Amino acid sequence: MEKITIRSDRKDDYTFQYKGEDVVLQAGKIISIADGLAEVVLPTCKMKIMHNLIVIKD
Repeated sequence: MEKITIRSDRKDDYTFQYKGEDVVLQAGKIISIADGLAEVVLPTCKMKIMHNLIVIKD
């Protein structure tokens, strides 16, 4: 799997699941996940996907 990076452009925190656990991505922060999207569940929201970067929008 490839590493995936998730960036938040939101003004508030964003919660998603990774390997069945809740993970909080703080507003304006970036997180990288080494094993790609296989274990990631992203709640429905506006997002932009560019190569290995997912940008979470408001």
